[in-house]
Amino acid sequence: MTSALPPSTKPPSGPVSNAPRNHRHIRLTSHPTRGSGKPPEIHWGAANPADRGPVVATVTHPEHRNAIGVHAGGYGIYRALAVAAQALAPDHKPDLTDTSPAASIGPFPQWADPGKIVSFDPWGHLVADVFADRLAAGWDIRPTIAVTKARVSMPEVKDAVEAGRLAPDGEILLSAGDVRVTKAAIEPVWWLPGVAERFGVAETALRRSLFEHTAGMYPELVTRPDLKAFLPPIGGMSLYFFGDVAKLGHAETPIACRVHDECNGSDVFGSDICTCRPYLAHGVELCIEMAQKGGVGLVVYNRKEGRALGEVTKFLVYNARKRQRGGDTAAQYFARTECVAGVQDMRFQQLMPDVFHWLGIARIDRFASMSNMKSDALRAQGIEIVEQVPIPDELIPLDAQVEMDAKKAAGYFTPKKPDLVDLTVAKGRGLSE
Repeated sequence: MTSALPPSTKPPSGPVSNAPRNHRHIRLTSHPTRGSGKPPEIHWGAANPADRGPVVATVTHPEHRNAIGVHAGGYGIYRALAVAAQALAPDHKPDLTDTSPAASIGPFPQWADPGKIVSFDPWGHLVADVFADRLAAGWDIRPTIAVTKARVSMPEVKDAVEAGRLAPDGEILLSAGDVRVTKAAIEPVWWLPGVAERFGVAETALRRSLFEHTAGMYPELVTRPDLKAFLPPIGGMSLYFFGDVAKLGHAETPIACRVHDECNGSDVFGSDICTCRPYLAHGVELCIEMAQKGGVGLVVYNRKEGRALGEVTKFLVYNARKRQRGGDTAAQYFARTECVAGVQDMRFQQLMPDVFHWLGIARIDRFASMSNMKSDALRAQGIEIVEQVPIPDELIPLDAQVEMDAKKAAGYFTPKKPDLVDLTVAKGRGLSE
């Protein structure tokens, strides 16, 4: 039987030597490379990319490198593994031919305000065009944003069509229930001075904490104060646009939006302990409605599994909730998380509004979220929310009522807060049920 792997990706047949193939010296990143001179400056918030300068986080030409970290966040580890396994040439540079955005986004005035966007590079999808001269000169500058088009097929959308809540229009919503969308993927690029300011801490304190609590993964955080951009090893975000993205940035364009933080168990597998997928599907329905009325719908999907605590911690908390004396109650919902994680939530929504500034959005007409943390963060950044849309009661799974009551009691937007007595009544299933 012939291997399905192309020759370039087949693992070596014999023993693999751990010795470097070209016996190069290891380059330490804690100090500038000798003779490399000053790295190219980044003028964050400059009105045009030529003045702003590119973000360079590749290792192929260390003299150009002006950012801490590597591209693709945590996936950079797989790149290193591919190089070690001799499946990828260490000096490979991507061929960006025909990779330009499938839809035009920006620039908007917010891009020229250094305090508006601090968690990713607003020019990240345009590097092949705006830095074409440097790419032609051999610089390895990589996109951190990609924009494409697709069709989305969700059973909940088809159910909404059958129920008469949505009607196919042949343009946005097709007769089979598929939806035409534009989508974007964004990798994080943190402008450390701006991130520190957003959280109200000193930049030196932020750098030290990032260094110490990643076990010294990036020494430049504490040895290279001249490097202000950091590509952290975390997940990014995906954006799904419903309707004409060319309408973004216009004050008259109505916007419907769902900001959604990743929940693999519910979003993908339909676990009923939380409201994540039902609320995501409800948000998609609102976005389609808005697009059909001439506006734009937007779903922002952030990779922050388990409130950014991680899935292992999330499942440990599930066990603790289900096994505690008195059963799974809303009164103890957050306490059980704190027992395991030390905090209730590590998503820290302060950086979330950046994407709205990137899209030129200053007003959200229908915000499919009950989270006070999200709405407070948006309003703190000057983004108006006209209407918050709660998840309909009939979409809340039975086992998710614990979570919903706990969040309503803690400050979630709701027309009616739960009775304090009800919070002590066991509502969630046991582990064996």
